[in-house]
Amino acid sequence: MVDILVVDDDPEIIDLLRLDFEMMGFHVDHATDGAAGFKKAESKQYDLIILDVMMPKMDGFEVCRKIRASRTCQNVPVILLTAKGTIEDKIRGFNTGADDYLVKPFEFQELMVRMRALFRRTGTSTNAQTPVKKEEILSAGNIRLLPSSLEIIRKDTRLKLTPTEFEILYCLMQHVNDAVSLPRILQEVWGYDADEDVRMLRVHIGGLRQKVEP
Repeated sequence: MVDILVVDDDPEIIDLLRLDFEMMGFHVDHATDGAAGFKKAESKQYDLIILDVMMPKMDGFEVCRKIRASRTCQNVPVILLTAKGTIEDKIRGFNTGADDYLVKPFEFQELMVRMRALFRRTGTSTNAQTPVKKEEILSAGNIRLLPSSLEIIRKDTRLKLTPTEFEILYCLMQHVNDAVSLPRILQEVWGYDADEDVRMLRVHIGGLRQKVEP
């Protein structure tokens, strides 16, 4: 069963998401502030964490940052929810380690598309799909990609990637001798090539370059 943690101070959002997810056979836990959400994130191995940005006690950016620094939940995919849709807010969210960013109000179908793309990257099985985990170790120059741990080895240094950063780098390293367009990366990683998400992809690539390049 897919286990999802929803952290949002809006009880209506929590109730709607819980109802939709439970109808799909998913299990949902929730918290109504950032501090409680991070405590729950560390207490159990979730398949996905959905974080609101504007919350009491600890905002979603800080919760996401702490998740990525945690030994127990650092590999869990994170989707941020917010009423703020500026590129600056998205950059801030991705820089904290978020895998995706959805602006309120949103349709549940769009959330599911983004979730399924994340589940493909992490090998999480749902009723809608049964993805296959990537096990092949890829090398290019002084970089080795380790799918089992979502890490790269650059020279002798191990660096942790988010699930989205890993999938982007995996795509690029599979086509190391080819020019790979941004729409092609979107199609292979997210499963669609919407023009509006090209800027989001550029943000992810910028963060990835900071980790990969010396």
